[in-house]
Amino acid sequence: MQENYGLLRQHFEEIVDLTDAEWEQIAPHFEYRKLKKHQFLIQTGQPVECEFWIISGLVKSYAIDQKGNEHILQFGMEQYWVSDYFAFQHQLPATIFVDCIEDSEFFCLSLESRESICQQIPAIANFYRIKSNNGFINLQQRILSLLTLSAEERYDELLNKLPKLLQRVPKKLIAAYLGVSRETLSRFKN
Repeated sequence: MQENYGLLRQHFEEIVDLTDAEWEQIAPHFEYRKLKKHQFLIQTGQPVECEFWIISGLVKSYAIDQKGNEHILQFGMEQYWVSDYFAFQHQLPATIFVDCIEDSEFFCLSLESRESICQQIPAIANFYRIKSNNGFINLQQRILSLLTLSAEERYDELLNKLPKLLQRVPKKLIAAYLGVSRETLSRFKN
């Protein structure tokens, strides 16, 4: 378990410097969880008590439309943060699902704990500011690619950004992420 906390500390220290005393204040706020493939972190309509940092494994966050079609917003793998951030921040019921594609391990952080450590340790507040900005940038790029690129260009972009993801995720999920049918995806060059 200490190794996992070491990974989390390294993740923070990629952006900010922390003293041992600060880390000792931070670490107890993170709760370890382990889930099996197909188990849910978040389900629509349920409270969103935590944001999750992925130690190992792979998850997807998605919505299901009225026709039953799955629309994948994000894949999350090692060292990614995932949650239904609107519901988490406003303490409302979830509007999306997050479930495990693989057996996965996480650290969970409640909103109360996050606010507490951000107030106590300015470096952590800075960490979350930078991570949030990067998240907004990634979201903007994803929206722009959906609006301006062809499906094949979006596939090529995904292949370039996350080549290992394509080895871990079934093609039907890649198709749902790209907004295309599985048949269309199969026509793209690999």
